[in-house]
Amino acid sequence: MPMRKPLMRLTFRQLQVFEAVCEARSYSRAADIMALTQPAVSLQVRQLEEVVGAPLFNYLNRTLYLTEAGEALRQTGRDLFARLGSLDMQLSNLRGALHGQLRLGVESSAQYLAPHLFSQFRSSHPQVDLALTVGNHARVLRRLTENREDVALMSGVPSNADLDFLPLLDNAIVAVARPGHALAERSGLSLRDLTAYPLLVREIGSGTRQACEDYLKQKRAHFADQLEIGAFEAQREAVRAGLGLALLPRQAIRSDLAAGSLVELDVAELPLRRSWCVVQVRGKPLSPVAQAFVDYLRGQRSLINALGIALEPAAGAGPGVRPAAD
Repeated sequence: MPMRKPLMRLTFRQLQVFEAVCEARSYSRAADIMALTQPAVSLQVRQLEEVVGAPLFNYLNRTLYLTEAGEALRQTGRDLFARLGSLDMQLSNLRGALHGQLRLGVESSAQYLAPHLFSQFRSSHPQVDLALTVGNHARVLRRLTENREDVALMSGVPSNADLDFLPLLDNAIVAVARPGHALAERSGLSLRDLTAYPLLVREIGSGTRQACEDYLKQKRAHFADQLEIGAFEAQREAVRAGLGLALLPRQAIRSDLAAGSLVELDVAELPLRRSWCVVQVRGKPLSPVAQAFVDYLRGQRSLINALGIALEPAAGAGPGVRPAAD
């Protein structure tokens, strides 16, 4: 079917401005992002609406919401930019150099692992750039399925999702407390011993929270006092402040354990073991850069395992640090 003639007037600049407005949900903030005036942004959106033949936004309670036509245009714009990015990478490959950007979504508790993995990859492909987005499990998964990321680094991949995944590293979740806590010097603890103290948990949507809730339920360890902390960094800081205990990925807190600002508790039923995985949407062709990244990780398992060992805190590295209770 031939394209309607008005759509031929679409420009990539208009689509870039439109995407900025979608992201910012504000004409003025989009103007700052694009280094334009607010009237210039408004004009670009009006011109797009004339081309599309329908409003792109509704303005309710001082907030912008995409219309159905706006949602369709936004997805089309993302697809176009992704295809152009892929073309740019393919042309670079023909010139003998891998070039482009890797869009990598990372579960927040893996944000300390991701730079090391990318650094290893970039040592072989120095012309590849990284756009890294950190969020909780639910947000990273949503961005991946919306084609806003090429691949994602997460654990606990949903079995009912249309995803392919490659396990990379062991993700050991351990119980931690501040130094001097009543349980810090005790050995042979059970999960039920911990339930007398407050448990600091992440927000709903966190993969670590869901895994721990399922495991605690399985072990019949009920924490009557739970405090919800909406970000990994805040959760870690709350433990250091003495607000309670937490169940955290060991690799994500390795510097705290080594420095002695957190203490890993000796709990018989821990660590809870999962795997960090690189995840992609099943059947979706990857860009040359993303495919090279996945292939690199697949072919460098021994190097990645060595990295995982290097990231683990050494026994006795600081006050209160215990050998891994494996």
